[in-house]
Amino acid sequence: MQRSNTYIFTFIVALTMICAVLLSLTNESLKDKQAANVAFEKRKFILTTFMGADAVGGMSPAKVNEVYDAKVKSSVVDYQGKTLDVPVDDIEIEKEYKKPLEERRLPVYSIIGSEGLEYLVLPVYGFGLWDNIWGYVALENDANTIKGVVFDHKGETPGLGARITTQEIQSRFVGKTIHDKEGDVVSVTVMKGENGGGEKSIEAYKDQPHEVDGMSGATLTGKGVNKMLSDYFTAYNNYFKQLSVEKTALN
Repeated sequence: MQRSNTYIFTFIVALTMICAVLLSLTNESLKDKQAANVAFEKRKFILTTFMGADAVGGMSPAKVNEVYDAKVKSSVVDYQGKTLDVPVDDIEIEKEYKKPLEERRLPVYSIIGSEGLEYLVLPVYGFGLWDNIWGYVALENDANTIKGVVFDHKGETPGLGARITTQEIQSRFVGKTIHDKEGDVVSVTVMKGENGGGEKSIEAYKDQPHEVDGMSGATLTGKGVNKMLSDYFTAYNNYFKQLSVEKTALN
């Protein structure tokens, strides 16, 4: 009986070890594929900010890569606006977010057209009601007017805070500006309460360059978006100033 128990125990240990090895090998084999999927999703997000969800959604993966490679030039800057000799793929936004604002390395995606710079796409990262939120913001080449945004989240409430992923909410930011008349960063604020959604939301704030309609039942998520945008527009502000100096010199 004792010998039988020993055999059973040995078998269980061996089986456990075999399963652990197989799981480890499977995980390793999927790592490259998972990383490729994340990188591709990022490309789609960046293109969506200035091309729109419908246009990018209708593209094949090959077309997404073709357009991205043709139009997007990436770089990394610091809080002072200086360009760093760091590949953008080495930057993990979640890790940078945990650093003080002045120490973050900041990716910049410049969208280049036939006449030069068309848009700037900037990643943003923050915290919503339950967990992290993030996204990309496309600015016109004035580094002030929002062309489009894409937001995503890890755990916001379905039908409430999770609405930040919808085109209805994201379209409210189009045309808003992030600087005041003196050139200071004022960001864009998601207001409390909602004016009916859809065109009613657009109409309610059409004359307010720095405000968008809120989301019913999602005040804390809205506050998270506000802090996220304010933090990152502030972090990039010295880069905006440097860009303005360079444009003035060219003119």
